[in-house]
Amino acid sequence: MGLEPRTLELFYDVLSPYSWLAFEVLCRYKNIWNVNLQLQPTLIGGIMRDSGNQPPAMLPRKAVYMRSDVRLLSQHLQVPIHFPKDFFSVILKKGSLTAMRFLTVVKMEHPRMLEKVSRELWMRIWSRAAEKAGMSMGQAQELLERVSTPQVKNKLKETTDTACKYGAFGLPITVTHLDDETHMLFGSDRMELLAYLLGEKWMGPVPPAVNARL
Repeated sequence: MGLEPRTLELFYDVLSPYSWLAFEVLCRYKNIWNVNLQLQPTLIGGIMRDSGNQPPAMLPRKAVYMRSDVRLLSQHLQVPIHFPKDFFSVILKKGSLTAMRFLTVVKMEHPRMLEKVSRELWMRIWSRAAEKAGMSMGQAQELLERVSTPQVKNKLKETTDTACKYGAFGLPITVTHLDDETHMLFGSDRMELLAYLLGEKWMGPVPPAVNARL
């Protein structure tokens, strides 16, 4: 018998392009490495408030760097990120509360669809995200009606609080549970270190088995 899969938790918010990068790389490796990937929809605004951090868009130099950085990383990691013109105003004004509550209720009611729905939200097809992921419009409407219920609000807050307890000051964070040790890694550029912790081989952002299908 093989070893039991190690647990990886990815805490993410769809407003974070770096979360999307980490999400796609981990989804590519989840069947290559011996891991159980647990997706944890999290509210980045809550983490920023709790840690006293600020979004990159609040600092002009970081905002300029972020656009260039994400563009290069999207090419390198083969993730189709395209910045909308109103990206920073969306981050600062609209936020992601409804989106992350929606993903929270998807996880509660249809956990197997969470990966697909999360990806579609990142693809910025908000009105069609659930349908594109294979969810009926009736199911999607039912879930949307539940985003403001106490159960969903509390679950998203609980997940965000958990990320804060791990020491999060932004997203994404990947949390590994290895024997009696827990490691929190911040950002989308810690995959090689993650492989080291897991005792697995890092084969680049697009491993050969995945690259053959692209």
